[in-house]
Amino acid sequence: MAATGSVLIKNVRPYGEGEPVDVAVTAGVITEIGHDLAAPDGAEVVEGGGNILLPGFVDLHTHLREPGREDTETVESGSRAAARGGYTAVFAMANTAPVADNATITDHVWRLGREVGLVDVHPVGAVTVGLAGEQLAEMGMMADGAAKVKLFSDDGKCVHDPVIMKRALEYSKGLGVLISQHSEDPRLTVGSVAHDGPTAARLGLAGWPRAAEESIVARDALLARDAGARVHIAHASTAGTVELLRWARTQGIEVTAEVTPHHLLLDDSRLETYDGVNRVNPPLREESDKLALRAALAEGVIDCVATDHAPHASQEKCCEFSQARPGMLGLETALSIVVETMVNADLLDWRGVARVMSERPAQIVGLDDQGRPIEVGEPANLTIVDPEQAWTVKGEELASRSDNTPYDSMTLPGTVLTTLLRGRVTAQRDGLSNVTPNGGAGEWL
Repeated sequence: MAATGSVLIKNVRPYGEGEPVDVAVTAGVITEIGHDLAAPDGAEVVEGGGNILLPGFVDLHTHLREPGREDTETVESGSRAAARGGYTAVFAMANTAPVADNATITDHVWRLGREVGLVDVHPVGAVTVGLAGEQLAEMGMMADGAAKVKLFSDDGKCVHDPVIMKRALEYSKGLGVLISQHSEDPRLTVGSVAHDGPTAARLGLAGWPRAAEESIVARDALLARDAGARVHIAHASTAGTVELLRWARTQGIEVTAEVTPHHLLLDDSRLETYDGVNRVNPPLREESDKLALRAALAEGVIDCVATDHAPHASQEKCCEFSQARPGMLGLETALSIVVETMVNADLLDWRGVARVMSERPAQIVGLDDQGRPIEVGEPANLTIVDPEQAWTVKGEELASRSDNTPYDSMTLPGTVLTTLLRGRVTAQRDGLSNVTPNGGAGEWL
């Protein structure tokens, strides 16, 4: 969507550094950064309150459920959640109903995102027809369609046949697109619902071994090497995956990876209550895996944070653990989880947050208008964050149509105050005074 008008963002600290400055925006582009800038006639003024200004976040892994499951999420409700979370671009996964395995569906999702206009919605195309893993989907037609699909994934299912995956990687190289793999050997996870470890054994839950993920990561790294292609590892969850990624880089293999906020914060000790809200795919691992993932993200072995935002209806979660649908909400809480696990632990500074939540994901998929530096001449896709203020998560108050958050009633650090897409405010808290140290987050305009 084209940007119009002028905005003056007052009293913000880009990347949390230095004294507060003002940032002037015209027609969606940053035109001036300085002190005590005067607002042009008719300009909208956004008061930053001395807080941190970051480039808008980019999520490579979002489930918006439309078409097919609009009872759990729509492009509109998911876009609103994304904007509240500081996101200016999201990639909507293909496991919809019908599956986004052709240009008709991907172009439809793209147009819905344009109509809503709160974030840039980039549809993800399926790698195989119907996510069945048997026949390649129309990747070329989706890449050439109105949506210009850049990312392909059968997420929710693994492209488990090595011949099919090899062909997909070869096609992806020719098309200049990227394959994101849901790394799970299905033969090792039949009936599995929890990490294969002492907790699952004690609770009587079928175990999901690390090898199910790691064997596919290793295989696909080798396939990408031979195809001369890139491959992206979705929701890395084990310490072994980290070591495989490190090895692949030493071999010159073009492999990138993401980690979810929940794998950075939570572990399988959460399963003691048998609450279905904690079932996720891949499962919550052990504390040692969690710590390895944090270190890898700080080091850059894991490139970025991706939410795997997965809305589900209440009846799909309020049931026997083994029957609960896997997945958690993540868009509105991602920044706070990164602050808790990475910033407050001195593993990342705010430049690092911009790197893993905005710059690297945009680079991985080749977005030239997102994840850009906060400089004159750059697109004004921005978010203002108060690092000192906490807020209490309440599932029913989130923008999603679903409320399956594992963080319900938790008080988390770091509050997104305002998000701007090409200089247009898409989410804003109702006044800085409403963001209080006791966890009250104020109202959204």
